[in-house]
Amino acid sequence: MGIVPTHEALRIARDRGLDLVEVAAQARPPVCRIMDYSRWKYEQAKRAKEARRKQKTQDVKEVKMRPTIDQHDFDVRARSAEKFLREGDKVKATIMFRGREMAHLKNGQRVLERLLERVKDICVVERAPKIEGRNMTMMLSPRPQTATSTPKPPAETREQA
Repeated sequence: MGIVPTHEALRIARDRGLDLVEVAAQARPPVCRIMDYSRWKYEQAKRAKEARRKQKTQDVKEVKMRPTIDQHDFDVRARSAEKFLREGDKVKATIMFRGREMAHLKNGQRVLERLLERVKDICVVERAPKIEGRNMTMMLSPRPQTATSTPKPPAETREQA
């Protein structure tokens, strides 16, 4: 509309049943817009809600093992860790020691190295193996390009004749 006095702009906005909203107060003269402010706020809230809904939260999943784990049990845990990493979650791999097993920490270290060797192409080590009491833990996080949600199948389209 160009440069219009404030009282004139307010009158025009009232006549149309809209609001006069100041867009840039620092400009000379100040820039204002005639719009439905409550509708604009509603649309902004709707966009923000949609953005939050599409956001993926990163959970920490735990895989617990023992230093004397059998091969099949190890494979099951490794597959679980792979699945968690592919879904975009972090994985905390824990080796639990009992009694005299604490004297043989290298066995637990080897189990974690085997796990890392199995999933190294889809993850990065966030925290190296570390002893915490009677447990040895290692944190793995997914590589940025592998953390994808499961894609939805495309909707079938039917051509009408």
